Amino acid sequence: MALPRAHRLDLIKPFQVMELLGRARALEAQGRDIVHMEVGEPDFPTAEPVIEAGVQALRAGKTGYTTACGLPELREAIAGHYWRTSGVHIDPSRILVTPGASGALLLALALVANAGDGVLVPDPGYPCNRHFVQHLDARAVPLPATAEQRFQPQPTDLAAVWDDGCVAAMVASPANPTGTMLAPGQGAALHDWLAERDAALIVDEIYHGLVYGAAPPTVLTERDSVLVVNSFSKYFGMTGWRLGWLVVPDGMQQDAEKLAQNLYIAASTPAQHAALACFQEPALALFEERRQAFAQRRDYLLNAVREIGFRLPAEPEGAFYLYADSSSLAEDSHALCRDLLEQAGVAITPGLDFGTLGAAGHVRFAYTNSLERLQSGVERMADWLRG
Repeated sequence: MALPRAHRLDLIKPFQVMELLGRARALEAQGRDIVHMEVGEPDFPTAEPVIEAGVQALRAGKTGYTTACGLPELREAIAGHYWRTSGVHIDPSRILVTPGASGALLLALALVANAGDGVLVPDPGYPCNRHFVQHLDARAVPLPATAEQRFQPQPTDLAAVWDDGCVAAMVASPANPTGTMLAPGQGAALHDWLAERDAALIVDEIYHGLVYGAAPPTVLTERDSVLVVNSFSKYFGMTGWRLGWLVVPDGMQQDAEKLAQNLYIAASTPAQHAALACFQEPALALFEERRQAFAQRRDYLLNAVREIGFRLPAEPEGAFYLYADSSSLAEDSHALCRDLLEQAGVAITPGLDFGTLGAAGHVRFAYTNSLERLQSGVERMADWLRG
């Protein structure tokens, strides 16, 4: 008996980075020392105040379902966070707490896209974006953005790939893999171009907070009718707790709640209670210390990788990635990453994971490791490149 197989499975590709990680773990099991610069997960553990809040919630028996939209007090705390950091008032009714930012991205797309609709996704960009679109049997339309424009699209870029079947565009700020951000007014310009075509703008802000210059406000300060995704995983360091949120435009609350009820019932209750501590001063002070540590790593790695032959055409302003041009070192970045892992004991990610535009000539470094380990990794790469 042959079971049916969904056609979308042929469209959804595996993470190259996860295959590299698996190989790196296998090498470590053989006794090899591997410097990890491939996975986008903060190396800091969850902050103690957040852990304690979660433990207290468990001990108090707070383990049942919440409403599909999340704990009212957490939605209010998130709204307060927007007010403190960006001076923008968001009605808590517009905020849905989700199982990670992945849940928020799926929810946002399910609100606007039907089968066959086109959704513009950045290239290079977070690979799951196009796979989420394809999971809904919609069309993931690559939205090229070059280094000359800091990998952030303009309305003219939307126009170049738009067709009458498109309904939305996705952008990220700060972005994965590039770390670049929307310039002031750029989000508004994209929104307005799309609004003229009755289309939606979805903005991924999951790395907000991890910014190394002047802290930018959310795109919601520029336009209110944007779907904005955020997460407790990156700045707040709660990766394994699987918690994020989605801000929807006013008027979409009922549809969003209905979808959430059916897609995942509710986000983790203990995680939501733990997340309340993220907005209190003891945790916020720790997050700031960690942001400064990431800034120090970024500054070191920017210069170090250039010195060994990589090019950085657009310096990252946020997140914890460098998207480097490796074309002067190798024609095939996937082969380069494989050789660096096997021969130098350094794990980095090939550009192939993030799209097709220049992918063979780019790699991503994640500075989610200690400064000492990053230095060791650079030394190993330099020795290997010198032959």
